[in-house]
Amino acid sequence: MSDSDTLERLATRLSLEERHEFLEKLKAQSSMSVEPLYTAGVEEKDGDSGLEGQYARLPWYYRLLFFILSFFKNKLPKELFQEGRIGKLGREITAGYPRLFDNQRNQLLSGFYDLLESLKTDVRFFFDALDVSVNKDRGSFYAFLGSLEMQDIHRRLEIETAPGYVEQKNPRKSAAETRQLTFHTMEEIFAGISEDQRRVMYFNARSLFCLKELASFLYDRVLGAFGTDPQRKEMACSIFVVKDMLGTLNNILFSLRSPPNLTLLESLFIFILQERSAGPDFDMDKEIKSLLGRAENSLETVRTFNRQVPLIPLLRYANRDISLCPKAISGGEDWFAVYRDYWRHHIEEQFAAYNQCKRREEILKLFDQFFGGKELLILKNVLSETNPDGVPVPGVFILSFLLTFHEAVFMTDINPVLRPILTDGVFFKRENYIEFSEAYNNLYKLGGDIKNLDAKLDPEGEYGKRYALAKQDMSSLPVKRRRIQMALDDASGELGQILNRAREAMQLFLSLLAGIVRREPEGKYDSLSNLEDVEAQTPGFMNRLVSVIQRFHDTLDLLANIELMENTGPK
Repeated sequence: MSDSDTLERLATRLSLEERHEFLEKLKAQSSMSVEPLYTAGVEEKDGDSGLEGQYARLPWYYRLLFFILSFFKNKLPKELFQEGRIGKLGREITAGYPRLFDNQRNQLLSGFYDLLESLKTDVRFFFDALDVSVNKDRGSFYAFLGSLEMQDIHRRLEIETAPGYVEQKNPRKSAAETRQLTFHTMEEIFAGISEDQRRVMYFNARSLFCLKELASFLYDRVLGAFGTDPQRKEMACSIFVVKDMLGTLNNILFSLRSPPNLTLLESLFIFILQERSAGPDFDMDKEIKSLLGRAENSLETVRTFNRQVPLIPLLRYANRDISLCPKAISGGEDWFAVYRDYWRHHIEEQFAAYNQCKRREEILKLFDQFFGGKELLILKNVLSETNPDGVPVPGVFILSFLLTFHEAVFMTDINPVLRPILTDGVFFKRENYIEFSEAYNNLYKLGGDIKNLDAKLDPEGEYGKRYALAKQDMSSLPVKRRRIQMALDDASGELGQILNRAREAMQLFLSLLAGIVRREPEGKYDSLSNLEDVEAQTPGFMNRLVSVIQRFHDTLDLLANIELMENTGPK
């Protein structure tokens, strides 16, 4: 139930066809503008040539004037030119945006505060969206995104790296060679990614990074610098106090020039919806419409902020630098490394699951021999092929085996041999009888213990009800997951106790019964003082006792194989 356990999530269970149907539905319902979020203004372009270029373009008589003034001001002509431009720039900003800036006091005003607060509030949507997707498991997110942007690559990866497919094509290869071939195939498929596909994936990865930076920008530090100006009686802040923070924000906005495409938004939406899909009132169309509306509103707020706030002129004024221009932030360049690592891990998990499945098939064949063809008894209320809504308690396969063992082997073949020892046998050492009685009772009530646990997993049982209520919990996701895990841990703890009691009882019986067969009264586990009487009352007693010992050996071996299979399966 960890955050990165995405293979069981809605996102990865959707087929390629379902993913593209979802994308078409988004396109049909979306009215999202493709207008750029950030448009370069004249002021920005002017800065490209720098102070030197702007000064060089001045008429000769202006340059002569600044040269003459430099003798009186004791400053370089270019410095004087820049000071004049900065002063003029401040006056132009104030004239054009009187609610945002006051150049005489060098203050940002309440209009700026309101626009920044609106930006902070609306881009919060992307913070939440990224929190349940990219921030949780970047590899799974990029894999899902890749299935939409690189459908041919995704399909080949799914088919050609499947363990069964590789093994079928290379039947004579060892497991290690098959695995090596699979990773070689993976690299060959990656080499087939076209430049257009790489460019689109990089654009998406970069958009994600810029959205993350914008959504997580420390707006409160800038807003917290504002206070009520007693003369103006409105919110105001010295631009020099926040100029560095605004420079960072400007670089982020400049880097997020183009809006994210619908394919990227679909991926975000899927990872959001998988968190809500288990709710009883879940309505896909309604949820999509809501998410699209919030995304459109957030992006339009970004456009509005960029149109209404002259950040470049403000930053040039605050930094006393008319050459200042925004700088693109880096991010998203590692998308392919993350994507590649995801598929390597995914293939490793596939091989673990495939090998676990093969071991399971081998164990089931042993079960068939061990139980004489009788079917394995499946618990009613646990997650299984026949009950997809059951409680997913790990290790229940071993309980199915023990339940079948109890009914098909213990009660029919073993109990008739052990019962006479319990009722009529006289041990030389009383502690041996006490141990025998305890081990016998634990195995005798094994079936009842398992059925009792299964009843607790029923939707109306102790664990089943807790699990169902935790899944419907409307509190925060971490709290919800913790409650689900607590219910599963408690059920798993009781399962472990049942298993340990059964195994310890069988191991103890091996020692006790071996002592009876050896007829060595001086050992720790001795024989029976009335063994001849017990033998006389039970025809073939010693042969049947030896057979029971072998049965316990076989049972413990199967238990060990089942535990090995479950512990080495995909995590």
